[in-house]
Amino acid sequence: MTVVSGTTPQTSSSSSSSTANSANALANQQIAGNFQSFLQLLTTQLQNQNPLSPLDTNQFTQQLVEFAGVQQQINTNDSLSTLVSLQQTAQSSQALEFVGKTAVVKGSTTSLTSSKAAWGLNIASASTVTINITNSSGATVYTSSINANAGNNQTFTWNGLGTDGTQQPDGSYTLTATGKDSTGNSVGVSTEIQGVVSSVDLTQSPPLLSIGGQTFTVNQVQSIVN
Repeated sequence: MTVVSGTTPQTSSSSSSSTANSANALANQQIAGNFQSFLQLLTTQLQNQNPLSPLDTNQFTQQLVEFAGVQQQINTNDSLSTLVSLQQTAQSSQALEFVGKTAVVKGSTTSLTSSKAAWGLNIASASTVTINITNSSGATVYTSSINANAGNNQTFTWNGLGTDGTQQPDGSYTLTATGKDSTGNSVGVSTEIQGVVSSVDLTQSPPLLSIGGQTFTVNQVQSIVN
């Protein structure tokens, strides 16, 4: 394309250049308007170009490609937002179904109520398991050793009596368990607690279940006790 110099006023050329730069800036912004707005901008650009020095068609093609990329990103973001919203709705519906049910969750702290507290033990292999229970202040109130076989969901029930025979008051207590096999090697022991789901906090993401004064997410629930 031949460019004729010296026959067009400088102000007209500057105006065309300014229009092209503005169009490029707008096309590159992710918050660019919809397709109709882009067409209006492109039409205005064509109407105001210098007929003796028209804009390069490659520039139009580049703008269309950039706009298509931005538009695709906006559509992708909208789709992701929809998926997130659907997931949050599903999580809320699932969490509400737990209210009033007895759930088993991973944990080590539970409540001693009417001199009774229970934990679930998951033991990797037959071993001697050392039980240590502490109160809410962190002081050890009970220690014992039991022989246990391998298996999950083994219940350890405590009547609230301390190692010295003193009845402990109702409240929160934490159990830790360590295992040793017959050769003295450590054996994995994990703990679970169970309690009635009293309420659900839907303002959090994911929703939080209230069990025995503690909060847990739905994915921490191991099972529901009938």
